[in-house]
Formats: sequence, C-alpha cells, structure tokens
Amino acid sequence: VSPQLHRRGFRCLHGVDGSAGMLERARSTGLYQELRLCVLGKDPLPAPAEHYDAVTLVGALGEGQVPSTVLPELLRVTKPGGFLCLTTRSNPSNLRYKAELEAALGQLERSGAWQKLLAQEVEYWERATSEEESTRGTGYISGVVYIYQKCPVPHLEEG
Repeated sequence: VSPQLHRRGFRCLHGVDGSAGMLERARSTGLYQELRLCVLGKDPLPAPAEHYDAVTLVGALGEGQVPSTVLPELLRVTKPGGFLCLTTRSNPSNLRYKAELEAALGQLERSGAWQKLLAQEVEYWERATSEEESTRGTGYISGVVYIYQKCPVPHLEEG
C-alpha cells in the first residue's frame, strides 16, 4: 500500500507489523519514516491517542490474522475527523470473520464513534489459491474496502 500512497502525495508514513521480516521488507522501500514491531489485536499501537490523520489496515483483517477487536485501538490513534481505511476478503473461508467484522464496524458506527463513508465490494481482489475460494469460477476472490471517518469530539457548551 505504501507505494500507492506515496505516489498520491502521502509522505509521512508509519507502519507496524508483527513480523520483523516484514518490517525489514518495508524498511527496504525507503518510504516509511517509522516502523515498529506490534502484534495487532494483542499489543497497543505504539502511538499516542489522536495522533494520525489516517490509518490504513489492508490485507490483515481476516480469519486467523488480526482480530476485529483491534478496531477500538485503531480509532484511539486516529484524530477526530480523521479517516480509517480497512479491507477484508469475501472468499468462503473468510465469511464468518467478515460477518463478525461488519457487526463490530456497525456497532462502532451506532455508538457514534465513526461514520461510514464507503463499503465498496471489489470483485477481483486477489488471485484465489483454490477453485473453492474463487468467486464464481473467476480465479479471483472478492474483497471489501471500508472507509470510515472518526467522529469529532462534541464541543461542550460553557456555562
């Protein structure tokens, strides 16, 4: 994702990963100002509250990967009015996780924590590793891109 963000003018990129090897791979791109080891869903993000204008989590929200319970932590480090871009797959082996994720996304929206701006199905998300995972025999699996905006902190009336 970082090369795409960089091409579009984003220059202050921070990254986390639970794998030292993946962090080294990210470091080799030269696109990140900061990279930290962090197991999402287990460790708190290494950033203060309301620190980032935008948070992305692409390719990690899935069965056996990052639990949907990470969402409040992603919100914690996002500035009020900031954006969160999240993705998940829609292949058969991820449908239970996707339903759980969407329930958690909806609960946070109903609580007023954020507002959904987009939930876009992408038919050709990535190549399928088996025919059973393929969407309608295309050789690909589909996925979803979600974009949310963190709700601003309400202003308190004086007096």
